[in-house]
Amino acid sequence: MPKVLISDKMDPKAAQIFRERGVEVDEITGKTPDELKAIIGQYDGLAIRSSTKVTKDILEHATNLKVVGRAGIGVDNVDIPAASAKGVVVMNTPFGNSITTAEHAIALMFALARQLPEADASTQAGKWEKNRFMGVELTAKTLGLIGAGNIGSIVADRARGLKMKVVAFDPFLTPERAIEMGVEKVTLDELLARADFITLHTPLTDQTRNILSAENLAKTKKGVRIINCARGGLIDEAALKAGLDSGHIAGAALDVFVEEPAKASPLFGTPNFVSTPHLGASTTEAQVNVAIQVAEQMADFLVSGGVTNALNMPSLSAEEAPKLKPYMALAEKLGSLVGQLTTGAISRISVHTEGAAADLNAKPIVSAVLAGFLRNQTDTVNMVNAPLLARDRGVEVREVRTEREGDYHTLLRVSVKTADGERSVAGTLFGDQAPRLVELFGIKVEADLAGPMLYVVNEDAPGFIGRLGTTLGEAGVNIGTFHLGRRSAGGEAVLLLSVDEAVSADLLAKVKALPGVKTAMGLAF
Repeated sequence: MPKVLISDKMDPKAAQIFRERGVEVDEITGKTPDELKAIIGQYDGLAIRSSTKVTKDILEHATNLKVVGRAGIGVDNVDIPAASAKGVVVMNTPFGNSITTAEHAIALMFALARQLPEADASTQAGKWEKNRFMGVELTAKTLGLIGAGNIGSIVADRARGLKMKVVAFDPFLTPERAIEMGVEKVTLDELLARADFITLHTPLTDQTRNILSAENLAKTKKGVRIINCARGGLIDEAALKAGLDSGHIAGAALDVFVEEPAKASPLFGTPNFVSTPHLGASTTEAQVNVAIQVAEQMADFLVSGGVTNALNMPSLSAEEAPKLKPYMALAEKLGSLVGQLTTGAISRISVHTEGAAADLNAKPIVSAVLAGFLRNQTDTVNMVNAPLLARDRGVEVREVRTEREGDYHTLLRVSVKTADGERSVAGTLFGDQAPRLVELFGIKVEADLAGPMLYVVNEDAPGFIGRLGTTLGEAGVNIGTFHLGRRSAGGEAVLLLSVDEAVSADLLAKVKALPGVKTAMGLAF
């Protein structure tokens, strides 16, 4: 039974879902990094919020860990490259608190427009400063959206409902999607020059860090109001304060800060500045939603192999997983076979799907091929880190789909490009379940790829099979299955034999010494 640790406070429904799905769960919160390191080795999954820091050091101690699930959007507290290198899937729940965060941005926009926090403080102090607080309407104003993803699109929808004009800067926003959202796609400079309000809804990356720098803030319209409910670090906070102090920026509202908890920000006390303590996702509904979603996603992965909202692995739905599993088993075996038989540098791996296989999600199949191929080079490879390892080795990876059926209803072909040219192996599924090799380097041969095997390339000549059988018998090696193929009579032949134990170096030398043998190798699956 898979075992999961919930290391941050989370709605009880998460633990309930894990147990209902057949996953053992421990709720142990508030542990120090050293305390977490001491126990993490016994868990297959780790469910977190923002408190637990999943560092490289933690991951080194997580010897059984297969998945980290973040109940929420931001994964700043997870070392994703280190997790990928260890083969750990990292998931988040990008939709569970989307509405909540979008509504908070809208709330802060209203707060800025009508100076609500200051007006409240003044009124409760008994001042009744009616003439001091002159706000602005949102109607007919231009909202500049930096980031038009899931949350940004909800903000845009709500802003349009308030009769605002919305302009958006997002490199990934297509013209078609912009029309669908009812926004105008613009450059960043255009947005800065036109927007009355600017709201940020983008992750913190090297490209977005300080996207509202001192230079860019200077390009904004005088009287602009700025909202950030996304990530601290998107705005130069010192430059923001300078803009507020000078009056160029009419107001700013931040839910996130460069350093959190933010207890001593220079922005505190600045007129027309509104702050909240990272409340974007803090509603009852959102906390329940993200807890439920992370538990469901992790349970799907640990129980059935489904992958949803993973940041370092292709998605694979729980419905797809059963159908894809036999193909992934075949893919891994073919990748392993070609990896064991190919010597020298590989510049390209191509994965061809034909017939019924062409209709499937190819990403997991490709990852399985790469995992099998690289297992000959490193024993830490799996489907998560295989694409990363292939890229690090400079291997080009191609996907090719052919919908027509050939000799087989469904076919998977793995080709590798070497200095000597292109070589390929192909396999199919018998009964849609059983992986079977059907072609090896251009030679038709049907074989199960299982356990220790002996691979022999020889000249097709009478008496060879008898001599080989005698050699194996004298060595006390029992043959499980025997598969033979050849290019033409008297030409090159291929033998694949399954044996009961790994082929020794001594036996391999004797086989290679047989007349007509060109190549002999021990294989393992």
